[in-house]
Amino acid sequence: MSVFLVVVTAALLALIGTLLVDGLGRLRAVSRADALAAEAARAGGQAVDPARAIEGDGLVVSPPAAAAAAQQYLAREGVTGTVTVTGGSTIRVTVTTTYSSVFPPSFTRSVTGRGQASLLHGVTTPED
Repeated sequence: MSVFLVVVTAALLALIGTLLVDGLGRLRAVSRADALAAEAARAGGQAVDPARAIEGDGLVVSPPAAAAAAQQYLAREGVTGTVTVTGGSTIRVTVTTTYSSVFPPSFTRSVTGRGQASLLHGVTTPED
């Protein structure tokens, strides 16, 4: 009976350890995807429409330039994603990447991350 208990306990501990490592790896992949999406949104937020800014009409992002800047950042990082610019001041990025699990071996899962950046300006408080 004790040999059976040792074998079963060892197998359960190995399974729990493998699932823990796999779960933490997937969590790390999701965190990376979220970070990449947030940084891509931030990069897109730097694409201010110069014509409106120079004329004093306010700071708004140029949607084509913002989308291009965000996509360029994603391409440099080797991931794909979608970029949406709304209201001239909000950039939303969704990144899709993959994670190869430890258990079962060579099983690939899709991981999605989301990020958003809003263009704010002002000396002491954000202005519209």
